[in-house]
Amino acid sequence: MSRPTCGPIAALLAVPFLAAAALAAPSVYPTGTTIYDPARAWNGYTVFVLPETGAVLIDMNGEERRRWDQFAGLGGGPVRMLPEGHVVGAIGTRPPHQESLAVAQYDWANELVWQFDRAERVTTRDGAAVWSARQHHDWQRADFPAGYYSPAFTPTTGPARTLILAHKNLDNPAVSKHRLEDDWLYEVSPDGEIVWQWHANEHVDELGFSAEARAAIREHAAFSQARGSSDWLHINSATWLGPNRWYDAGDGRFHPDNVIVSARNANLIAIVARSGEVVWRLGPDYRETEATRAIGQIIGQHHAHLIPEGLPGAGNLLVFDNGGTGGYGFTTPVAPNGVDGVRRHFSRVLEIDPVTLEKVWEYSVGGQESYRFFSHYVSAAQRLPNGNTLITEGADGRLFEVTTEGEIVWEYVSPYFGENARGTNRVYRAYRLPYDWVPQLPEPEERAVVPPDVREFRIPPQ
Repeated sequence: MSRPTCGPIAALLAVPFLAAAALAAPSVYPTGTTIYDPARAWNGYTVFVLPETGAVLIDMNGEERRRWDQFAGLGGGPVRMLPEGHVVGAIGTRPPHQESLAVAQYDWANELVWQFDRAERVTTRDGAAVWSARQHHDWQRADFPAGYYSPAFTPTTGPARTLILAHKNLDNPAVSKHRLEDDWLYEVSPDGEIVWQWHANEHVDELGFSAEARAAIREHAAFSQARGSSDWLHINSATWLGPNRWYDAGDGRFHPDNVIVSARNANLIAIVARSGEVVWRLGPDYRETEATRAIGQIIGQHHAHLIPEGLPGAGNLLVFDNGGTGGYGFTTPVAPNGVDGVRRHFSRVLEIDPVTLEKVWEYSVGGQESYRFFSHYVSAAQRLPNGNTLITEGADGRLFEVTTEGEIVWEYVSPYFGENARGTNRVYRAYRLPYDWVPQLPEPEERAVVPPDVREFRIPPQ
């Protein structure tokens, strides 16, 4: 399906005053649902997880309907909901590593349904030896393509094949002079057996790095003294492709069991086959071809995935292109060692045909106001059944839904700041789901929210 590009003017007009307020980082700004058009939004619950709060489920008017404290912590990544009110996410943390000890599923009564933690024995900060999944940033079920709702799929509430993105510490002098905190993909069977795995360092020659980039990684990739390792790729999403039209048409690169990964530090998106071979990639240098030059340099991206069947744009790549800094081998005055040499201070959401590499749709804010849409880390995008897109602008805790023309029909700013308002309200990734997936709750009343005129909006004195 061809989707119109949201041009700079349309995108600029679509950005509400509250978005500008949040992104300009004032000390006081509204939170909760700040814009809502029930007739044009795709209505349902939204689930997301915060570092200190845990996972929360809200309705369209921003009312909290449920909270799960066990998912609080850094590194675990998304919490997803299954039908019948089941919830799955990462539990337990292992400081100072950005990783979790287990992936676990709970029913609505908060009873444990399934858990996996038997990947590796690790030592915690207090010296205890424990089993750990070593999971970070992402995980995925085989019966739930891209991990979000599509009318074409209904995941079960029982155990399923699960893909886990994890860490593995090892040495590979061909990659780095430092010990690596490598990215490790493994698949777990429903009964908890690891049946497939992939280690990123073994495929460095397939990732498209220039000689300059390889030298920068080997000598200068960031090394954490606290963790004793170098997180050289920092893969932040890993998703099975799921059924798709490209594979149905005979393109074996898009086998449903192949995995698409996003490596933030390298500005790289790649597809890994079951054989372990990297069979498709986008980046790390977007000057490579005429098609990638038309896309423009993607920087520090998150949540790269194929839109699931049953949704508008199915089969296209959807990715949150953060901007900020990233890349290896691009030597500049501000990056003399070739690390983080590409920089851009605004974000984009891109929909790309993965075969032709044509840019099908984009949400961004153009011109001098481009900074108004910017999350330099975390963040995500979800295609909705009505063609709208739910965007997680995670750094400032802002979630919003846009039409294909870039008009905002729902916006929410997280009020969860941890212990005090000086903390962070960042959201890693949010998902919209149907009301009937949580039958334990009465369907909420949907009340339109029309923001006031910012020129007249004042906080009264006490």
